[in-house]
Amino acid sequence: MYDTSPLSPVSTGVGELFQIFRDGRGRTKSELAELTGMSRNTVSARVDALVAAGLLASAGSEASSGGRPPARIALNGDAGVILAIDLGATHATVALTNLAAEIVDMTTSHAVDISAGPTSVLDMVFAMGNDLLTRAARGRSLVGVGIGLPGAVEHSTGRPISPPIMPGWDQFDVPAYVQRSFPGPVLVDNDVNILALGEHALTWPEIDDLIFVKVATGLGAGIISGSQLQRGAQGVAGDIGWVQVPFSRDSPRPPGDERSLGSIASGQAIAAELRTHGIDAHDSQDVVRLVQAGDERAITAVRQAGRELGEVLSTLVNTLNPAVIVLGGSISRAGEHLLAGVREVVYRRSIPLATRSLTVAQSRGGERAGVLGAAILVTQQLLAPASIEAIVAQSRSRVA
Repeated sequence: MYDTSPLSPVSTGVGELFQIFRDGRGRTKSELAELTGMSRNTVSARVDALVAAGLLASAGSEASSGGRPPARIALNGDAGVILAIDLGATHATVALTNLAAEIVDMTTSHAVDISAGPTSVLDMVFAMGNDLLTRAARGRSLVGVGIGLPGAVEHSTGRPISPPIMPGWDQFDVPAYVQRSFPGPVLVDNDVNILALGEHALTWPEIDDLIFVKVATGLGAGIISGSQLQRGAQGVAGDIGWVQVPFSRDSPRPPGDERSLGSIASGQAIAAELRTHGIDAHDSQDVVRLVQAGDERAITAVRQAGRELGEVLSTLVNTLNPAVIVLGGSISRAGEHLLAGVREVVYRRSIPLATRSLTVAQSRGGERAGVLGAAILVTQQLLAPASIEAIVAQSRSRVA
């Protein structure tokens, strides 16, 4: 297992050179010299150090134009595995990925009650993780754990902060508890942030500016701007569930209704609205079931939730100018009704220039997006230049 604690190694440039390989492509040393402007000897020394540390490996040879064919080098994805955990209010998905954030194996989504508390829920996913490691690690070391939680998380500490649907989790030291079972770096973030990372990587890798909106038991957004996830000063950027929805004459809500978006358009809120009409609905799953069965009241409620969400998203469109808005979460899977409501308002309320090329689409990442995003959390730290420098320094010290 790699130890990425600060060692203050003298910079050799290997960390920056390694970043070139994170796109998964194999390259020859000549290509690297041309790409970086470094001498062939300098490139060769740095690549050899990365190979010796197990971070790069042979990726075959190029066709020869005469003489010995040049060898290609690529990221060694099999240098370790990452345990990736996506926790929602009512589900848990666990996967094992390699260092290239490619899924090696994963569980199907398991039912979970996040309100059961941290130790109960985490112990359950640990058991799932151990099963995956036994089945699919194949001798590769576990090098990190990434976790998404359905509430606000202080990213620097990995602790949930006053999460409304997670009783017992406030200030719980998730990384410390995880490290009792899985030593190594543990990265924790809000579930919508990891979904944004995963959806971006899976479906929209060429897009620099994207907003992922999860509409399920709760409601929130993950913001990617300039290809970077934006967490804000305290890690709560994108928590749009707390935003008061602007009053609209088109809404059935009375003018004095000052509720937040989460209390109007989340799965729980839609179910509560349906109950006022005598419809048996208690959670997001019930709402989806009713919509799929063609219940007109449920379809109307979901469409209106999309409009209310669109009122808030139009402000984000005018402020952040994203290229893509992706709708995910259980409610988004109830057909096109939520999507249609959002589009109806966003395209009407936003600046024409901001919507001229704006795409509003449904998530295509499915269960893979959350666990992939959790793995990306780990690789962003583990494979950052400073961490790579530390790994190479340790490798050299062992040889010496």
